[in-house]
Amino acid sequence: MEITGLGWLGTRTDRAEALAGFYRTVLGLRETYTEPGFWVFTLPDGRNVEVFGAGSNKDFFDTGPVAGFAVRDLPAAVEELRAAGIEVIGEPGESWQHFRGPDGNIYALVADVR
Repeated sequence: MEITGLGWLGTRTDRAEALAGFYRTVLGLRETYTEPGFWVFTLPDGRNVEVFGAGSNKDFFDTGPVAGFAVRDLPAAVEELRAAGIEVIGEPGESWQHFRGPDGNIYALVADVR
């Protein structure tokens, strides 16, 4: 598996509005999508940082932050996880796959589309 960088970062927090405001006004990140309890900020390289609050229906993890590792070949990397006995969570998304690491935390693989 070839990891090319950090492909995604998500944080679930009970202070989501404050964190989203910090990303927007202090860090100057570009907000590209929002819905109740959920914000997406796109970095200059096209990768996303997401904030999950209490109103979010995105419930695949309950701790945070969660890192997504960028890979060149997502289907092959997912097969490598399975072959290594790693728990793959749910069905793959269009460009990501969540999994549980040996430490019990949730991580993701993200297709490197750059």
